[in-house]
Amino acid sequence: MGPGGEEVAGRLAEAGLDVVGIEHQLVGGECPYWGCIPSKMAIRAANSLAEARRVADLAGSATVTPDWEPVARRIRDEATDDWDDRVAVERFVGKGGRFVRGRGRIAQPGVVAVGDELVEARRGIVVATGARPTIPPIPGLDDIPYWTNREALEAVELPSSLVVLGGGAIGAELAQVFARFGCRVTIVEAAARLLPLDEPEAGDVVTAVFAAEGIDVRVGVAAAAVRRDGLCYAVELADGSVVTGERILVATGRRPDPAAVGLDVVGVPADARSLPTDGRLRVAEGVWAVGDVAGHGAFTHVAVHQARIVAADILGGDPDPFEEHAIPRVTFTDPEVGAVGLTEQAARDVGADVAVGHAAVPSSARGWIHKAGNEGIVKVVADRARGILVGGTVAGPAGGEVLGLLALAVHARVPIPDLRRMIFAYPTFHRAVEDALRDLDDA
Repeated sequence: MGPGGEEVAGRLAEAGLDVVGIEHQLVGGECPYWGCIPSKMAIRAANSLAEARRVADLAGSATVTPDWEPVARRIRDEATDDWDDRVAVERFVGKGGRFVRGRGRIAQPGVVAVGDELVEARRGIVVATGARPTIPPIPGLDDIPYWTNREALEAVELPSSLVVLGGGAIGAELAQVFARFGCRVTIVEAAARLLPLDEPEAGDVVTAVFAAEGIDVRVGVAAAAVRRDGLCYAVELADGSVVTGERILVATGRRPDPAAVGLDVVGVPADARSLPTDGRLRVAEGVWAVGDVAGHGAFTHVAVHQARIVAADILGGDPDPFEEHAIPRVTFTDPEVGAVGLTEQAARDVGADVAVGHAAVPSSARGWIHKAGNEGIVKVVADRARGILVGGTVAGPAGGEVLGLLALAVHARVPIPDLRRMIFAYPTFHRAVEDALRDLDDA
């Protein structure tokens, strides 16, 4: 009953079906309680501190005194109701659903066990069990009270120093938040760069910004061991160096666990990392999957989109099949990194005749006007043979919003000549997309 499960269950209940929703933690899942919403509240607060610090470059002077207390209070009062899902449960029940608190497991085809209770599903079962943090097998890590994103966002007081294991989206976002509130932050990422799933240029932009903000970024080196060191914890790296922090934040990714739901009963291998689904998210006869566990992108917007397809399919409709070619994703660092579709390397890996175009945000009119905090790039990836964009990345101020233009172009497979004929409002950040399109080589 995370975002996808809540959406599909609510839609089916409103349509008059007898729906049972099962959740052992909080209805709404990771997003409203520990993920999307509270993290973006913290990011908004941290960005306001950074913007105030830019006043000296633009408009005079300002004194900035970070205070985590109003952030922690807002997370509790406005986002999580102090981690109470009563409102969400009542919302679902009010639509006609029946809620059961517990862990569900498919006991046999068409039957779900929740403790000692058996629930018969005459129409079908929807699996929407999300994912959980992946904890790397680093010697000593299990012996300390490490944080995941949950403990980090539940914190009432911040540590003086923090080591972040993992430089992907979650690690990068929280590292910058904590640094802007005065923590000494070190990021350790085993891959060769930050944000390894994104374009290298985007990772380079964020790395440079982090360095300027005093964040110690260690890339291309893995953590080898963790131990207590006085009042702090020491992380020994594979190159022999040691970094220390009052807290260790583990942000090395998330992984679904299909086996825990009993999907082997319907033929899913016990060691499967995600579920084999068709265009309507069907796993087997009478079984659907939505969200992280379906393996098509661990994002709330993907889960909710899939839920609408599944609900329509269960109700006998004819929904358009799920498509993966234009899934948008945003990392809410400052600058934001928005991306859609394939990276340049991924496009080459699938055999596309690739052309790329670049534009530097500071060189655009709006970037030059913006001045302080204007770091960023736009990169577009085209398939010459088809004459369309298959991917795009925007790293820069409001990068997630500028991404909308590229997401539409990739989703609708808009011909590149049509994009070049567009009129781009001046002076806006999205005019850098026009510059990147102009930079495309013979597309």
